[in-house]
Amino acid sequence: MNRTNRLLSIVLELQARGWQRAEDLAHRFEISKRTIYRDMQALMESGVPVLSEPGRGFTIMDGYFLPPLHFTEDEAILLLLGGDVMEQTFDERYRFNAETAMSKIKAALPSHVQKRVDTLQARFRFVSNLTESDTDNTVLSALRRAIIDTRRVSFTYFSRPSPHATPQKSNRSADPYALVHVNGAWHMVGYCHLRQDLRHFRVDRIENPRVTLQNFERPPDFMPDDNTRDDHTVTVCLLFDASVKRWVQEQPSYFQVDATDHPDGWLVTLRVRDEDEIIQWILGWGARVRVLEPASLIARIRIEAEAILRQHTHTTVP
Repeated sequence: MNRTNRLLSIVLELQARGWQRAEDLAHRFEISKRTIYRDMQALMESGVPVLSEPGRGFTIMDGYFLPPLHFTEDEAILLLLGGDVMEQTFDERYRFNAETAMSKIKAALPSHVQKRVDTLQARFRFVSNLTESDTDNTVLSALRRAIIDTRRVSFTYFSRPSPHATPQKSNRSADPYALVHVNGAWHMVGYCHLRQDLRHFRVDRIENPRVTLQNFERPPDFMPDDNTRDDHTVTVCLLFDASVKRWVQEQPSYFQVDATDHPDGWLVTLRVRDEDEIIQWILGWGARVRVLEPASLIARIRIEAEAILRQHTHTTVP
């Protein structure tokens, strides 16, 4: 990255994240702290209102706007493809906003770049496997509003503790911290007041959400994609046949924390709160996977396998 592009990127970084320390910026852009200080001086000399404060680092004064941006073909196509993703996976309001944003991006491009981007966009498509029945848009809309307004939400939740168990319905109250799209499904991550702990709720299992008037404070260190938290105390070791290594890599579990080659196949380590979170994913691999630990999960898999065998022992093909 040349210096001009780096200076622009630093401004965008400070506008997006607020106060940043010199060492953090140096790590982000893979340069020295001394270079960061020189870059900040250059930005101030060029008229960018950079603020600095000992112990906090640097930020950009509120109200400062960059001049109109000029997108390259690659930048434009990535933004438009991102708009396609949002258009197909979020609720109606965001689909409309995605459409208008993509129109504005195209309008800002020179005509010859527009034609090129239109051609490329037609050749790169994102196809979601979500349908209208998979995720109720009114649920997504309510959760999005609750997250933005930091308001507690109450709802009915259907949980499925084991593969053959009947879904259990319970009334929940939660502080929604984030929405995460994982393996074709939306999940709400938040603090569950029933369980007194952080929980992941599949959005398609949520019914009758109600955004309350009660505000909450999101933890400053919260990371929605952190699956190595202190409450994930159960370590699961799985040994897959080498023949399915490629497919396991293609469809990893959200709770995976490590994977490595093993003389007998592909060794995967997961970290979960309880076994119910991954038992169905494990069963989906059939005889191509073996649970090495914990012993309690081995016993549960054996019980499930015996139940499957009984289910098919006297089955007659019509």
